[in-house]
Amino acid sequence: MANYLLAYQGGKMAETPQEQEKAMAAWGAWFGGLGDAVIDGGNPCGASKLVASNGGISDGAPSKITGYSVIRADTLEKAAAMAKGCPLLATGGSVEVYETFNVM
Repeated sequence: MANYLLAYQGGKMAETPQEQEKAMAAWGAWFGGLGDAVIDGGNPCGASKLVASNGGISDGAPSKITGYSVIRADTLEKAAAMAKGCPLLATGGSVEVYETFNVM
């Protein structure tokens, strides 16, 4: 088994307390369905900076990642299938799935 980074992009923030509660319940249900495959539930991401190879720093990374999680799966294909249940997708967001490697 390998670990996979789920990089979230876009989506819509819940505006009212009721919508926020519903959104958190959806995330809780999805994570609950994944069970012990969830290594790190992750967190939302805020403002970003891009540090270039020449040392320059600019506002806003081009990937526009809005959050992340880490899961465990047998293959990249299975990890991507697991990501299909992500609640972010229902609000117009997308999920990028990356295999990670333990080198340190």
